[in-house]
Amino acid sequence: MKTIICCLLAALPTRFICAQTAHPVPSSVSAANTSAADIKNRTAFHNPATWSFCAQPQIVCSIEDRYLIPELATKTVMALYPFQQFVSSLSFAHYGFSLYHEIMAGAAFVRDFSGKFSIGMQFNYHTAYFASSNKYYGTVYPQIGLLVPITQKFLFGFHASNPFATNIKNKILTKYIPAIYSIGYSYSFSPEFSWRLQADKEIRSIYRIATAFDYTMMKHYRFQAGIYVHEYLVPCLGFGFDLGPFIFDVTTELHPLLGLTTMAQLQYNILRKK
Repeated sequence: MKTIICCLLAALPTRFICAQTAHPVPSSVSAANTSAADIKNRTAFHNPATWSFCAQPQIVCSIEDRYLIPELATKTVMALYPFQQFVSSLSFAHYGFSLYHEIMAGAAFVRDFSGKFSIGMQFNYHTAYFASSNKYYGTVYPQIGLLVPITQKFLFGFHASNPFATNIKNKILTKYIPAIYSIGYSYSFSPEFSWRLQADKEIRSIYRIATAFDYTMMKHYRFQAGIYVHEYLVPCLGFGFDLGPFIFDVTTELHPLLGLTTMAQLQYNILRKK
């Protein structure tokens, strides 16, 4: 019975799972998934342009537990390296169990243009395993990101994931991969306090509206709170702290129908020798 339930949840592409993101794409550690213009709380497979501010090599690992069902967990790892002219990253994500699972691999290139704007491009290879045919089927699609500092305090972000609505097909089934367009804003009232607003549109679904704020305490501790609306009103909370080169974040959201989702992320900044 548990396997049947997991298969049914895996088959729901966009209606209400994970705020319009498809497995194995993880949620963001940005509360309420307001990641389009968030340069403080970043996660793999979200707006690649937000990584343009990174000055150190990084390794980022995350796990997302959906609704307390281990089979629905998404595991992600990313390695990022800032070159002199651009930032590059490799990302991998896995979701599922033996009868059905998906794997994603992504390569991103991000360029900052003299602080006026940043552009990020990521190419993903998304593959799914179908037990009925005992084969993997996959496809390639891009993610496009833009980040524009309108002022020193006001940021605008745009992100398009799978903009051409590419799907995974076999002889019998079609795995729909959501085509999502996002715009977001971030305003910093102070170095410690900022507010974000974001709107997402999946071409087969309704709009998702989200807002969140984060507050940094004593330079090392962060608190986030947010809320989004997508058929249901979903509250979100987050907490994080820095410990030397390590950065740890946890975000949660409580869906009134599906239950609790928890996202944990560990980031390691590789300090360069001067």
